[in-house]
Amino acid sequence: MQEEYNPDIITLSDDEGHEFSFEVLDAVETDQGRYLALLPVYEKPEDMVEDSGELVVLKVFEENGEEYYEEIEDDDEYDTVADIFVDRLQDAFEIEEE
Repeated sequence: MQEEYNPDIITLSDDEGHEFSFEVLDAVETDQGRYLALLPVYEKPEDMVEDSGELVVLKVFEENGEEYYEEIEDDDEYDTVADIFVDRLQDAFEIEEE
């Protein structure tokens, strides 16, 4: 029997309080920290068609037992982590490298 697919969906808020939903595609831990590769989730199909299809890569950190996510500011750190995710996900998704 085939297992039912249940995506791991998280909702994040920006500084203005706008909420965005993402599917967690992969997670990786390196010497620099833990990271998530996310894909935006849309309620309306037309929004999905208009999306660029780019992965969102965030760094995970904990504070007082709570998990938080932040953008990766350092270009070298981002490139290293993004390359890891591309290598891991390119067989499952059509990923075009720039």
